Amino acid sequence: MSAPTPFDLNLSPIGNCSVSALMDGDAQCVWSCAPRVDSPPVFSALLSGGDRTDRTLNGIWAIDVEDCASVTQAYERNTAILRTVKTDVYGSAAEIIDFCPRARLFNRVHRPPAFFRIVRPLSGAPRIRVRLRPVQGWDGAPCDTTVGSNHIRYLRPGGALRLTTNIGVSHIVEERAFRLEAPAAFYFGPDEPFPASIVHDGERMRDETAAYWREWVRTLTVPLEWQQAVIRAAITLKLCAYEETGAIVAALTTSIPESANSGRNWDYRYCWIRDAYYVVRALNQLGAADILENYLGYLRNVVDMANGGHVQPVYGVGFEPKLLETTVNLPGYRGMGPVRVGNQAYEHHQHDVYGQIVLPLSQSFYDERLYHPGTAEDFAALERVGERAFAVHDQPDAGLWEFRTRANVHTYSSLLCWAACDRLAKAAHAMGLADRETHWRARAQTVRASIEAGAWRPALNRYAAAFGGEQADASLLQLAELGYIAADDARFCATVSGVEARLRRGRYMLRYDDPDDFGAPETAFNFCTFWLIEALHACGRVSEARDIFEDMLSRRTSAGLLSEDICTTTNELWGNYPQTYSLVGIISCAARLSRPWSSVR
Repeated sequence: MSAPTPFDLNLSPIGNCSVSALMDGDAQCVWSCAPRVDSPPVFSALLSGGDRTDRTLNGIWAIDVEDCASVTQAYERNTAILRTVKTDVYGSAAEIIDFCPRARLFNRVHRPPAFFRIVRPLSGAPRIRVRLRPVQGWDGAPCDTTVGSNHIRYLRPGGALRLTTNIGVSHIVEERAFRLEAPAAFYFGPDEPFPASIVHDGERMRDETAAYWREWVRTLTVPLEWQQAVIRAAITLKLCAYEETGAIVAALTTSIPESANSGRNWDYRYCWIRDAYYVVRALNQLGAADILENYLGYLRNVVDMANGGHVQPVYGVGFEPKLLETTVNLPGYRGMGPVRVGNQAYEHHQHDVYGQIVLPLSQSFYDERLYHPGTAEDFAALERVGERAFAVHDQPDAGLWEFRTRANVHTYSSLLCWAACDRLAKAAHAMGLADRETHWRARAQTVRASIEAGAWRPALNRYAAAFGGEQADASLLQLAELGYIAADDARFCATVSGVEARLRRGRYMLRYDDPDDFGAPETAFNFCTFWLIEALHACGRVSEARDIFEDMLSRRTSAGLLSEDICTTTNELWGNYPQTYSLVGIISCAARLSRPWSSVR
């Protein structure tokens, strides 16, 4: 009897900024939600608790090659198109192409909430078997079906999905093995007729989708070194954007635990103002103005909704304010439940969000590339956010790590409130509003005085994570990055050393080490390790920063991606995947550490 093969995070995302899916190394679709990233799952095997080689699992879409002897898999260069080749013991081979269509059409982007799979024989006539088993939703129940001459309808609450194909549908209904002697195509999406040749249109859409991604990549300003890592991270960050509204989700999954059996299982399929800020900042380094501008539209809607009052740290991709957190009956990743839907963080007060609204939106007052440059009305609306930041800069909150049972005046939150006031002063200067510049400079100075009085701890010779406390927190590594303090200031380098001594575990960084609602953290937070790399570089420890960065790149999955957390002893990835924070770290550190292009010109 063979040993169990549990699911892992060695997964490759495909998508089109409307829908997405995670494919495992055998080209099995094991996770996808539709019609939105925060909808109930269509494929949920990743959270089934089962063995990924178990052919009885529901919530999966597999294309098996009988007597398979080897599998190779890679993205087509500079695209979100995944190519898998399976070869059987007799030398016959099949190629599986997986993608979500995305192309320019009628002066707009065509991105249907659908998936295309094209299967072609490369040598011989391999025998394949299609197991298409979508589920109704969070209960994991299989869908009832109706069958037509060239399609199968899968009945789900909220609307049926339809598979259109050029092969006999009974092969799919019966999950019958058959010889693959010609290309087979599968289009799975809304319950609508497919009024064209499925194979011909599949090839056309594949070519158009590849052209779209390669053209987009050509617009990026990449560093000289680590280009492939940066490009893959950038493409994946774009897949985490819900283009219809401009939202950017923290990850594509829910409830992958931060460490084994920890109960730290959260739903990350929503738009955190903080996470999205870091995403657009990283992509802006690469010149990806399309995602920046689309997200600024999302933020302006959030600002309008708040009308100068409380801003939540997280919203649904369609601006939904209530994200009620519940648990469902799926067993969970490797059986490690609970599986959570929704996120209680929407109820939190996290005061850093005000800075993370002002910082990206302030760019609109300088950036001549944008379709919607900042106006006087936009500045007035942003000032209301700034006044809110000033009002709460010295008030307790849940902090960026979203503590659920305690509150403090967190230094990072106050730092972002300072940044909001500081950037408003600079924007006012750019707009020639001298009185508003004076107003916001005074506000920024007041917040700075609060931070110095509350967070600088002479006895520790460093800043503390909370006013009046002694805690260490990796977010203190951002003091120089956010412009609060110069990188060569002795207090910053002392703070880096102090935080490092407390939180560094080998080459990795914890977020914090004090026990929280779930005990002491057991894994390192990948984004914090990238913060450490940036801080080491800022303090002149460049060689060490490069070494740690190279080590982090070696921890990526075969798709070139990272999840949220990593075990400091086994190097195993944990937490939701792919994690936008972690991908931001790849881009930001590569840009910081790379040799300049001038060195090869």
